[in-house]
Amino acid sequence: MISDQESGKSSSSGAIDCTRLQSTISEVAVSSGIPSVPPVPLHLFRLVVGLGNPGTKYEGTRHNIGFAIVEELARRAGATFSQASRWSAATAQSEHFTLMKPLTYMNLSGEAVVSYARYYKIEPHETLVVLDDTTLPLGTLRFRGGGSDGGHNGLASISQHFGTEKIPRLRVGVGATNDASQQIPLEVFVLSRFASSEQTAADAAVLRAADAVPFANDRGLEAAMNQFNQRINHT
Repeated sequence: MISDQESGKSSSSGAIDCTRLQSTISEVAVSSGIPSVPPVPLHLFRLVVGLGNPGTKYEGTRHNIGFAIVEELARRAGATFSQASRWSAATAQSEHFTLMKPLTYMNLSGEAVVSYARYYKIEPHETLVVLDDTTLPLGTLRFRGGGSDGGHNGLASISQHFGTEKIPRLRVGVGATNDASQQIPLEVFVLSRFASSEQTAADAAVLRAADAVPFANDRGLEAAMNQFNQRINHT
């Protein structure tokens, strides 16, 4: 699979880097003896999309970890998903953004995501896509501001319908902790469930990703990368 290229960390258009501005203000405050205050939330995202396939057949599979993460975010917000046939998606409302599970099957995710986004005038950079990544060790998180789809059909569909690769994403490692992934085709591996020896790490990844999403929304992608993009290795 092709690795993502980071984008969106700086801009030649002259746009203000809010994360760095907040950091500079904090440093000035500390050097001046001014009591520190919590940073003002940036509220980067209006739509957070977890990718997966609908139906009980796919529940708990590696490919559906995006669904599991937005479900955990909904649980924390006390929100409930409701299905909207207009969008071919299930949505729930958290305090600061809409959560979405496309119900089109993975390869057609962009149809649901972009029809919803266009109706509500949500820009690609205001959309965070949460998806599985078989090239990352189980539990490893990777925020990026944009880049290639890396061979992921769901992200490819969203990029195609938006007409840009500049879509923030959170990749969640679902790679096997042993050699099992090398014994079966990729399309079969992603639709497999976690082994009993992997389940604890998979559950922890869902919880950590659910912590990471609001952190990125409030503090910015660069801060989220620094905080959560550490590689996790299982021995």
